[in-house]
Parts: sequence; C-alpha cells; structure tokens
Amino acid sequence: MADQSFLDWPFFEPAHVELVRALDTWAKDNLCDIDESDVDAACRELVRRLAEGDWLKHCVPAAYGGIREKLDVRSLCLIRETLARHSGLADFAFAMQGLGSGAISLKGSDEVREEFLPAVRTGEKIAAFALSEPEAGSDVAAMATTATRDGNGWRIDGEKTWISNGGIADYYTVFARTGEAPGARGLSAFVVDANTPGLEIAERIDVIAPHPLARLTFDNCHVPADRILGAPGEGFKVAMATLDIFRSTVGAAALGFARHALDASLDRAANRELFGGPLADLQMIQAKLADMALAVDASALLIYRAAWTKDLKADRVTREASMAKLYATDSAQIVINEAVQIFGGQGVVSGAPMEKLYREIRALRIYEGASEVQKVVIAKSALAARKAENE
Repeated sequence: MADQSFLDWPFFEPAHVELVRALDTWAKDNLCDIDESDVDAACRELVRRLAEGDWLKHCVPAAYGGIREKLDVRSLCLIRETLARHSGLADFAFAMQGLGSGAISLKGSDEVREEFLPAVRTGEKIAAFALSEPEAGSDVAAMATTATRDGNGWRIDGEKTWISNGGIADYYTVFARTGEAPGARGLSAFVVDANTPGLEIAERIDVIAPHPLARLTFDNCHVPADRILGAPGEGFKVAMATLDIFRSTVGAAALGFARHALDASLDRAANRELFGGPLADLQMIQAKLADMALAVDASALLIYRAAWTKDLKADRVTREASMAKLYATDSAQIVINEAVQIFGGQGVVSGAPMEKLYREIRALRIYEGASEVQKVVIAKSALAARKAENE
C-alpha cells in the first residue's frame, strides 16, 4: 500500500483523509478490469463508473450537485494522485470532467450552469477544454480562431488541436478571438455542443500513452449568445483562472505516477536477489531509492501548498501552481526512469506497469503549460515581487 503519512500534514481536513482512503478502496475494486484496448469506450466507461461512485461530485460546486460551495483544489489533487496510482486513464477521465467544466463553474450564467454541471456530475455529458491551436499552444495570445457576432449569437471559425476528449466529448469549452483589444485581452470563452453544425472532428491524434485526442475545425459554427462564459474579452482571464485551479492537479497526477513507481521499486529492491543478497543491499540502489523518495515528498509539499493556498488563502496562485506543476512533473519523469532501471528488462516490456508509467508521464510535462513556460511564469513572478519590494 502506498505511503499515506502525508495525510497528517496540516494542509488537510479530516474529510480529505477519508476521501483518499475511500477512493483508494473503491479504485482497487473498480479499476482493475477496465479494457483499455478501445480508449474511447474505456473513457466512457470510466466516466460512468466515476459518476456511479460519486467522485465526479468533486468536479462541480454544491449548488449543482457537488460537495463544496466552490471547487476544492485539495480534493481535486488528492483524487488525481490516488487515481493516477491505480490507472492513468481513470485519472485522465476524472481530470477532463473537471477541466472541461471548470470555466462554466467559474463564469457560466445560471442557465448554462444548470444545463451542463449536473450532467457533468452524473456522467451524462463528457466535457472537453479547447484552448490550444496549431500555432498557439503555450502562447495563448497568438490564438487565431475567431468568434464574430452573428445575429443573436456568435460565429466561430478556426481550428483547435491537441484537444483531450476530442471525438467523445458532448461539449467543448472553446476560446476564440473576439477582438475587443489586441493579444490576450481580445479573447472570449464559449460552450459549444459537440453536434453543432460547423464543428467537425478533423483528425484523431494518437500519442504514446493513448487517450481520446483530436484536432477540431470550426467553419461558420453558430453559437447562441447565452453560451458565452463571462463578458466578451474576458476569455484569457477565464482560461487562466481555470488553469489556476487545475494546474496543481497535473502535478498531483504526476505524483501519483511517481508514488506507484517508488512503491514498486521498493518491493523490487527488497525481493530481487542479486549477487547473493537483495538488490536493496547495493548502495547504488539505495541512492536511487533515496533520491526517488526525496522527489516524491518534495513534490507533495509543493502540490499541497499550492492547493491549500488556493482553497484558503488566495484567489490566484499562479506562482505556487506553476512551481508545483513544474517540479512534480519533471521529477516524476526522473523517478519513473529510475524505476525502469531498477526493474531492468522487465521495465521495458510492452504493457508492463513501469513501461506504461514511462509513457504516461511524458505528456504531463507539456500540457497545461510546458515545463519551460512554467519557468518563465515563476521567474516573472519572482522579478515582480522584487520590484514591488523596492518601490
């Protein structure tokens, strides 16, 4: 069983401790028989099971069937860490229900929230978040997709890519340029039903750790006026506020992968015989395990500091969330790489647990802000703080 001593840290309430223990038990009973050979079907089944287990209640506010008045980032992180230890695809299915509906929770009208959020909680609607474009991934201000006023609504034209849940989602939270100001200040956010005329799944994209992913095109795609999230021109703020909640949870998923790798490596080192004794007697293996354990605990501290700060202390935690996401994802890559080395040949067998982790961790260092972009965010924050102190 994974180390859960971190639950005694002062970041958590008794409800958080019970959440992890209940989810861990549920995951052992409900995630072991998922057939991942058809990822679309597997993700639909995982959303259904997560809804039946009441875990998707953590993706929406209490007014729409959720647990708390607003999204609790500590709960989201704990759920993602726990699910990731058991199943990367289950973590993905949960995360997208939250990310794809997060902007609606934050800025949707009462009518839009009522239409979508209860259905997200029950798994009746699968959610997606459509921000990235071929030439506008980390640089959101370079977005080229447009939304133009059209009678009693908006007309969206353009292209989105790397869209998780693309092809199986029931709706997309779409960001487009509406032109109120140059750059990031001229973007808006919309909810677009998947069956809206003019929205097409142009291409399904295969990646090293398979999950539903697609390129979308919008051609004269009409969206009613009431499907805008917030006011025109507030799209960048909506996107950043959403990522402020969910960026820490990416680090939590990486932490779940790293814990899995560390736990498996400890068992391997204790039980594998080499040169007349257990692998764990070799100092070079002890050094690896020490570095892995250190990385896991340091990641957890950064992740749950960011989550606690967001829940209880500050409306924006861009710096803290960037630090958590950067360190946890980069260090999880190192931890898993060392785990593969400890497992030797068994670590690179296709479909083996360490080989799957090796593939699953890589994308987390890119999506929701690549590691290099997180460094820019952190540096700018540090420089701004120094400037403020000197004024």
